[in-house]
Amino acid sequence: MFTKADIEKYFIAEKQAGLLFICIGVAAIIIAMLGLFLWKTQGWKGAAIPLIAIAFIQIAVGYTVYSKSDKQRMNNVYAYDMNPTKLVKEELPRMETVNKNFTIFLYVETALLLAGIILIIVYRTNTGKQFWYGLGLALAIQAVLMLGADYFAQKRAKLYTEQLKSLTKPGN
Repeated sequence: MFTKADIEKYFIAEKQAGLLFICIGVAAIIIAMLGLFLWKTQGWKGAAIPLIAIAFIQIAVGYTVYSKSDKQRMNNVYAYDMNPTKLVKEELPRMETVNKNFTIFLYVETALLLAGIILIIVYRTNTGKQFWYGLGLALAIQAVLMLGADYFAQKRAKLYTEQLKSLTKPGN
């Protein structure tokens, strides 16, 4: 049976994931800056590009999720008590969209991982092309981090969506 505690659990986990995304993004920018200004190799110049570019996405997504989670949690807990049909009419369609988006994210992240792996394989022994090796390595690492985070977020979202769907069943 779906309870308020399920709503609380989902949004608290989302908020924590948002904070984790922010931390990963900030760490990636720091690592990229160290590579660019301290280690100064062609490999680090290449690695800095995906580290920084994806870090901005991680920080933006993380901040958005983090900043919205409490309000969404409170609104949905309130709706659970006062207006359960709001959960079915508004929250369930929102979560179905979220789940569809995760499918797109996983495809994009998998493509980025494959691109990174290809760059690593092609340029791993070519000392004149270390820029591309570094770019591929950082791209693959960032893609793996995003895939891992989104895999767990998708699992949480699917469970929460199924719980919401239980409200539409007779007897609930």
